Amino acid sequence: MQIDPIQFEVIRNALLEATEEMAIALRRSAYSTNIKTRADFSCAFFDRDLRPVAQAFTQPVHLGSLTILTPRAVREYGPENLREGDAILVNDPYRGGVHLNDITLIAPVYCGGELFGYVANLAHHVDVGGGAPASIGAFQQVYQEGIIIPPVKLVEEGEIAADVFELVIAQIRSKRETRGDFRAQVAANHSGIRRLQGLVAQVGFETVAFYMDRLVEYTRERTVAELASLPRGEFAAAGVIDNDGFTDEPVKLAVRVVIDDDGVLFDLTGCDPQRRAPVNSTYSQTFAACAYVLKCLIDRDVPVNAGFYEQVRLQAPEATVVNCTAPSPVVGGWETQVRLTDIIFQALHPAMPERVPAATKGTMCQVGFGGTDPRSGQLYAYYETMAGGYGGRSSKDGPDAVQCHGQNTENAPIEEIEINYPLRIDRYELIENSEGAGAYRGGLGLRRDYRFPNHEVSFTVLSDRDRWGPPGLAGGQAGQVAEYILDPEGASEKLGSKVTIALEADTVFSYRTCGGGGYGSPLQRDPAAVAADVREGKVSAERAREIYGVVIEDGMVNAAATAALRKERGDGV
Repeated sequence: MQIDPIQFEVIRNALLEATEEMAIALRRSAYSTNIKTRADFSCAFFDRDLRPVAQAFTQPVHLGSLTILTPRAVREYGPENLREGDAILVNDPYRGGVHLNDITLIAPVYCGGELFGYVANLAHHVDVGGGAPASIGAFQQVYQEGIIIPPVKLVEEGEIAADVFELVIAQIRSKRETRGDFRAQVAANHSGIRRLQGLVAQVGFETVAFYMDRLVEYTRERTVAELASLPRGEFAAAGVIDNDGFTDEPVKLAVRVVIDDDGVLFDLTGCDPQRRAPVNSTYSQTFAACAYVLKCLIDRDVPVNAGFYEQVRLQAPEATVVNCTAPSPVVGGWETQVRLTDIIFQALHPAMPERVPAATKGTMCQVGFGGTDPRSGQLYAYYETMAGGYGGRSSKDGPDAVQCHGQNTENAPIEEIEINYPLRIDRYELIENSEGAGAYRGGLGLRRDYRFPNHEVSFTVLSDRDRWGPPGLAGGQAGQVAEYILDPEGASEKLGSKVTIALEADTVFSYRTCGGGGYGSPLQRDPAAVAADVREGKVSAERAREIYGVVIEDGMVNAAATAALRKERGDGV
């Protein structure tokens, strides 16, 4: 069969849109804020050989888990044991999963009685049991983190298996939300199956299969060509996680990136051994960090499927914090994964300075809490990740209060949180002066103050960056550190970045994320940009003068005084 370029593009985009439609169905059907509003999920389609063919990019951090876990789970369960209308559930971190909250549902796609492929979606459930509400905390073994699910059939011939479903639900605090979210995952797979069956019915089984093969080949050729254009060399960088949650000893991460005629190699052999603490990344999480960086370095139009993933070369020794083994805790592995992404970019900065930003918040910034809802008398749990500052770039400021790199979740609005959960948000704002100063400043951190009227809660912070802020590049300064403060208007007690505490009724907890690192000397920043930051309340007039050498009077730049001050300081040169 000869390739028709028009039909190739039609089928390519139809496959992608099938996964996008899955994402829409999942988001619109879900119950929890974390899925329906924050979009903490991903969807994908695999061919019958279990090669990833199309993926909806809700969350790039899931690039590794779906790609690695889905084939392993299906092969272990046995493709012959999956009939039309069936679906298996899995979240085991050591089978290719990530932390336990991220649960994947996989279903076969049959067309005319013949196996065509598989659809899969991964969703972060707000609670999966374990030692604290939202299933996050400074745990020392994976068994404390919640229910571990090997590949098990949840849906059989189109019906949810009640015994398996109830067994899973029995481990979980937020039962109503979780029931709804699981059903949303089932609905999402049904949507993808219908769309793919419609495509096959319209075009033909063999034709679609032919073009899927060509799509993978096309992606492989495009990716290899893109990698061939990158600067050759060996680049290295190192960094740390501030602490592991049980000791003050930093967790070392070391990266060596080799770009040669074979492509790009990510060598992580210098990273610390795994800890009995919640800072261990699974292989899939680490793979996702490398895949994300690789995708950022090539043309955005290159598809992401097996042809791309084949080019991700990773060396991550077992029993390290970037490829942990059972029963190491994994719930905080995302903190390591996000930091690792920053460090990989840092290593590549000398090779491509115009394309690499300064350090971002570099942490997932997880927060979880729960208790008994005084309105209903039922247990509840809530989970979200907080935004922070993005790093300054060679020609632009870093965005304020965003989720960074592969973490593409959205910030949950106050109104929805307060309607659905028994709490109030007292403050929700950018943090003045939290930016890493630079010619292009880092983004500002975010503050959210939680208050819990009429009931006690268990509150968990699982984050980082309270010791060292994100470093700048090319003379830029580090962003302000994160702070986790109990009773900010009273005792104002600073707590660590990995802690679970019991809060009495009406207690306030203030969660304050770090700013992003700056790029270039602050004394080279455009005074007009500094003045705009001062008028918008992002930078104080005092900081403008002290750090940027810009004198602001009545919201405007005093040009003469600024020129004199910067000359005195050497203009940042």
